[in-house]
Amino acid sequence: MASDKGKPAEEWTQRRIQSIEVGFQVIRAMEAANGPLPLRDIAAAAGMPPSKAHLYLVSFVKEGVAFQDPVTGHYGLGRFAIQLGLSAIRQLDVVELAREELATLQRATGFATYLSLWGDRGPGIVSKVDGQRQGSLAVRLGYVLPLLTSATGQVFLTYLDESETAAVRQDEIAAAKRDHSEETASLAPRVTTVKDIQKIVETVRRQGYAMTVNSINSSFAAIAAPVFDYSSRIVATMTVLGSDKQLSGPRKKQTLEALLTATHRLSERLGASSRSVKGKESETPVAAKPIKARSTAGR
Repeated sequence: MASDKGKPAEEWTQRRIQSIEVGFQVIRAMEAANGPLPLRDIAAAAGMPPSKAHLYLVSFVKEGVAFQDPVTGHYGLGRFAIQLGLSAIRQLDVVELAREELATLQRATGFATYLSLWGDRGPGIVSKVDGQRQGSLAVRLGYVLPLLTSATGQVFLTYLDESETAAVRQDEIAAAKRDHSEETASLAPRVTTVKDIQKIVETVRRQGYAMTVNSINSSFAAIAAPVFDYSSRIVATMTVLGSDKQLSGPRKKQTLEALLTATHRLSERLGASSRSVKGKESETPVAAKPIKARSTAGR
């Protein structure tokens, strides 16, 4: 092997970077697999000869990034790879990561945008950007939204496990059955039965988002979409709020596209794959696994 002595620093550095990039082809091949793979399969997936892939695997095994099954000889991701992934997850903060996406979404649509996390009493607003077309309605941090009648709540209703939402769901159904005021009747239809809930869940899963019009506040509409994490579980909901007249027609379509782009991008930053995000939007209406999102809202 030729010595690196005497070579320009820029050339030496470039060689080292290329080596790392090639090595990551091997790591990505193992990451994409459902379990340990034989050397030939890893090499094929990484696009290199088995002899070259073997050299990288020997180093990765030594450093704990990979392991070799002593019985089959197959290779898989090692303990350090797991620790590295967990460390990256711990460093992720959905609220902090969402700030840029909320601002970008607000600039693209002109509407108020906010992020909500699940709390003990329902979905609470933890971050927001006021809109240019917001009108007189103010979005307050810490405000807990209804589960059944808000777009934000309906997204959590759809993707959280039933055990997570049961208490809030029962309280709201009981309150809706008691309340027959004219004010309530003038807004969106009340949700009082299992059939009502099933219809909401089926619609949100089919569309990949929830929309309510004149539901909580007269003359206002909201569109909400889920944010998923590395395990494909919902951790937050991003919502756009504006006038019902403005959130319609072509502007509604443009706003929805911008919202889904933002939630997909944020989900991917949290480790969710594009396939899992799209798959969640087209699932049959069954309950998702529970998630205990970190939240200061609704406590």
